[in-house]
Amino acid sequence: MSTEIRPYRIEVPQADVDDLRERLHRTRWGTDLPGQGWSRGVPVDYLKGLAAYWADGYDWRAAEARLNELPQFVTEVHGQPIHFAHVRSANPDATPLLMTHDWPASFVAFTTVVEKLTDRFHLVLTNTPGVGFGGPLVGPGWNTGKIAGAFNEIMDRLGYDRYGVQGGDVGASVSPEVARVAPDAVVGVHLNGNIGMPFHELGADELASLTDLERDRLRRIGEFMQSEFGYISIQGTRPATLGAALADSPVGQLAWIVDKLRAWTFPAETPPEDIIGIDRLLTDVMLYWLTDTSASSAYVGYAQDTAWGEKAPPSGVPTAVIVFAHDVGIRRYAEQDHTIVRWTDVQGRGGHFAALEEPELLLDDVRTFFRDLRRS
Repeated sequence: MSTEIRPYRIEVPQADVDDLRERLHRTRWGTDLPGQGWSRGVPVDYLKGLAAYWADGYDWRAAEARLNELPQFVTEVHGQPIHFAHVRSANPDATPLLMTHDWPASFVAFTTVVEKLTDRFHLVLTNTPGVGFGGPLVGPGWNTGKIAGAFNEIMDRLGYDRYGVQGGDVGASVSPEVARVAPDAVVGVHLNGNIGMPFHELGADELASLTDLERDRLRRIGEFMQSEFGYISIQGTRPATLGAALADSPVGQLAWIVDKLRAWTFPAETPPEDIIGIDRLLTDVMLYWLTDTSASSAYVGYAQDTAWGEKAPPSGVPTAVIVFAHDVGIRRYAEQDHTIVRWTDVQGRGGHFAALEEPELLLDDVRTFFRDLRRS
């Protein structure tokens, strides 16, 4: 197995950019369902507006140049090319920090925090195997354990024998697994998102013991299972079927991603492009479109080999969690499979995409957690 780490530069052929624009211009548009609004998916008129800007207003070359300001690399683990950015700090005492993204995001989500984290951290900004410029998956079995092992291998190849990890959503499943795979290497785990959800029926005494905040989160978990779980069912069972549709339609890829961006940014009533910026939104979609990794990303994110909610043993590695307003994590349940030493509830601010929506709050929590670890 080659352990070489090769420099990488994003250089998308102009033919691919032109092909995308042509496809967008000749989109065959569907029609809204009667009385749909956002209740059954992305409204057509809204989608038309985004697609028109994507075709004739969005500048991929400018986005590509900004991404190429980050030192990027590709290495192979288990035969799978994995793409990541590696930004070293000038601080000789900096802590190496592996950052793992959620779905439907990519390493692009971390570009908002790079400059302000490199004063204290050497950053390794990963793309999950099968997402982005590493290309589609070349082999099966990429569950969270295998991904975690691959990321630890990358940190080892970079010369980091002690490091921290940070992640949200899917990344919040992978990051603790890195600590379980390599507990002697990981100094701390920082998570954001929905860590600690009950997957059992709560009895009367347990319900009565919940705080008002926990009851609200439990209520929203129920609403999610009722009205939003469909994408998980599809990605978890038929990622290839979904991929066949999205690989041929940029508007389909856009709709699949923006549906979740709208539901998961905070507040949901505000268009996601007004929260994270339309160019950043489209750059994330471009990453999936240009690399044909929609099926791979669905597979590695959701087609796992364990049941939802299955508990894993705590790694023993100190773990911090920040839960923003949209999130539904509950500490008492998170403590069953994580070694929680810090828990921060943020009310009234922030959605699922912490680095894009509330970078300063996320940065402060990451800095404080790892600073306190160094002091202990």
